[in-house]
Amino acid sequence: MEPILIYGFPLGSSMGLVAALEWLGKPYRLCRVDMLGEMRLPSYARLNARHETPAFVGEHGMAFSETMAIARWIENRDTERRVSFDPLSPESDRMHQFIAFLNTGFTAAYTPHWVALEMDPPDPAMQKMLREWGAQRIIERHDKLEAMLGDTPFVVGNHPTLADAVLIGVARWLDFHGVADPTRWPRLAALRQRLENDPAVKYATALETGESPSGSGLCKGHVPLDELISAYGK
Repeated sequence: MEPILIYGFPLGSSMGLVAALEWLGKPYRLCRVDMLGEMRLPSYARLNARHETPAFVGEHGMAFSETMAIARWIENRDTERRVSFDPLSPESDRMHQFIAFLNTGFTAAYTPHWVALEMDPPDPAMQKMLREWGAQRIIERHDKLEAMLGDTPFVVGNHPTLADAVLIGVARWLDFHGVADPTRWPRLAALRQRLENDPAVKYATALETGESPSGSGLCKGHVPLDELISAYGK
């Protein structure tokens, strides 16, 4: 069976993993999930008890979650090294360093902003405090990332890899929350522009917003969430 990626909208970090599956060049399926609705239903816990995206169903029918675990699944099947490197190479080490940083401290820096956005009932004073405190952390994490980036066109080397996939899923949050002007970090801004112009990223973004782009043909269709839960939920 083709693997199935469960990706979320709106603005899910999982968008980048759709692009990664396109870059991988092997057939796959998708399941599009509303993170403000469907993902919060009790039945979704059968796929991911933490009620988060992304989640994934591998070729053997086992469902699992977490971005780094899914990226590892893709890497292990990247026999042509289209989105990864020889595991014993320094490039592989650097790629994993970026993936870990992006999926931990960089992504977590946005938590105060998401908490403020979703606070119900609203508490304006608390929301203001969260956004002010969170903005400092977001800027600091962007400063770190800008310093980590080299002079290569993509995160590691001359073509996009899993590190770029993890990055592009969360980099646009800076614009959504209006924390700072992206041009404050010129290397990162240039990298984002290259990735946003990539056909696989354009395809993944269009899917996320509910469009039906033609794509490469590697995606063999979307599986309805209820069918996925019935077939592969625990």
